[in-house]
Amino acid sequence: MEGDASLTPPIIECVPNFSEGRDAECVDAIASAIGSVAGSVVLHRTSDPDHNRSVITFAGSPHSVVESAVRAARVAIERIDLTQQKGVHPRLGALDVLPFVPLEGATLGQCIELAHEAGQRIWNELRVPVYFYEAAALRPDRRRLENVRRGEFEAMRQRGSEADARRPDAGGPALHPTAGAVIVGARKLLVAFNVNLKSTDLALAQSIARRIRASNGGFPAVKALGLPLASRGLVQVSMNFTDFEQTRPAIVFAEICRLAWEAGVEIEESEIIGLIPRAALENTSAEELKIRDFGPQRILEERLAFRT
Repeated sequence: MEGDASLTPPIIECVPNFSEGRDAECVDAIASAIGSVAGSVVLHRTSDPDHNRSVITFAGSPHSVVESAVRAARVAIERIDLTQQKGVHPRLGALDVLPFVPLEGATLGQCIELAHEAGQRIWNELRVPVYFYEAAALRPDRRRLENVRRGEFEAMRQRGSEADARRPDAGGPALHPTAGAVIVGARKLLVAFNVNLKSTDLALAQSIARRIRASNGGFPAVKALGLPLASRGLVQVSMNFTDFEQTRPAIVFAEICRLAWEAGVEIEESEIIGLIPRAALENTSAEELKIRDFGPQRILEERLAFRT
């Protein structure tokens, strides 16, 4: 584990998503920048070449997580050029999403303040504009991440973000020419859970995603996309559970299995991106959900217990 801090409450989790999943040296440099701050500990990192995206989970004291976030943003802005980068996952920035999450002894209100502090620093020090989302949103229409990111880097850059409806909350109004914008937020614990189908039928994955996501009348607190995984010859139902207490992954997994079976398609495997709270796996198991590369090191509470 990068970092050697002994964490004491209040503890904040930060889960930045970077638009780079193929250049290991770049991701190493970002993780090193995060771990270089006293009081911050890298808990987990995941990179995906098809998504061309990396997720790094770290935790620490309020001051340290903000400092780590700004240092990580600096490396990402220097090393990731969105005019040369493309993957199947939507993105608006080199450091695309930067959420702060309350853990031990912390509150969502604290995380809102930290999100605003980090966002202002990213603009003031790095000159990359910032949008605030979820609990940190300054406008109700920007609470949902997908609303902020709609159009992604290319369309936003071409149309411009000068209009009031798309103007950044901090900085701008134009996007950074190569790093886009950073979307900074505060939220509850989120479960990122993907199910890979033994098929190259993207329309099937997209159809299943539409059936299960909340915005189309599916499961509460579930966001979903159908994506191709060209390097693996599969398609994926990529999901975020924004409130796993409302909807557990096991319930949605069973429905995906049913819908895939009706189309004559089997499940290849599923995967957790980052860490998962133990409660999200109550009354099920990693084996039942076909989660690959799973062990105690993927459970949030286990990583926090061995964080020194």
